[in-house]
Amino acid sequence: MALLSFERKYRVRGGTLIGGDLFDFWVGPFYVGFFGVTTVFFTLLGTILIFYGASLGDTWNPWLISIEPPELEVGLGMAPLAEGGLWQIITMCAHGAFISWALREVEICRKLGMGYHVPVAFSFAILAYTTLVVIRPVLMGAWGHGFPYGIFSHLDWVNNVGYAYGNFHYNPAHMIAITFFFTTTLALALHGSLILSAANPEKGEEMRSPEHEDTFFRDFIGYSIGPLGIHRLGLLLALNAGFWSAVCIVISGTVWFDAWADWWYWYVDLPFWVDLEGGING
Repeated sequence: MALLSFERKYRVRGGTLIGGDLFDFWVGPFYVGFFGVTTVFFTLLGTILIFYGASLGDTWNPWLISIEPPELEVGLGMAPLAEGGLWQIITMCAHGAFISWALREVEICRKLGMGYHVPVAFSFAILAYTTLVVIRPVLMGAWGHGFPYGIFSHLDWVNNVGYAYGNFHYNPAHMIAITFFFTTTLALALHGSLILSAANPEKGEEMRSPEHEDTFFRDFIGYSIGPLGIHRLGLLLALNAGFWSAVCIVISGTVWFDAWADWWYWYVDLPFWVDLEGGING
């Protein structure tokens, strides 16, 4: 209840990007706005099309339902609905919903008078998705290079793309992305566990303050980034994980076509040791 009374202070008119006061209202705790309406529209339309696509198939097993992209022969043209056209329209709906959600976040930020960190961060997730279903397929000349909308079919696509380049783990951008993913997990694990340990004292003891948290890490690793710093670090790590994930896939099949292991021969062939006796090629 305290939060509800607190929110009334910020439920003010204004801050909208489109639509003025027309959709400037709340439904329960949820702000609507013009982009809230478009989010619901694109979400419902895309979901209905997925069910329609499933009805055209031969199974209702949620693990096996798959909306396939057009065949490679279609190129970048529009395909018939049952032959990839549904995938194209669903992709449009997905972008409409994701971008609408980000712009709705912008409007909420404007109302609260705060920075745009949340919509900017979400935009990196949109970028990663767009890279897979728009940017890379366009660069490769066919919508068929996008991934199918299904559970097992999506996993098969990931597996096949990885093996198409020998071993995707040799992709340097993939290495960077995975490093950021694991480091993000490490940073959030350290932060979350520290907060829980400080905020959940044993019965009869007082809750610990940020000074205790800072002191723990100063004693542990000699440095504490601080309560604000850890959130900035977590955001930086997470955004880099998403960004380098997009880079790792967009350069596969566009600027590099062979097994990624072969890319590393530039390192093997460095003149510093290539002719040394007993060296890599000695």
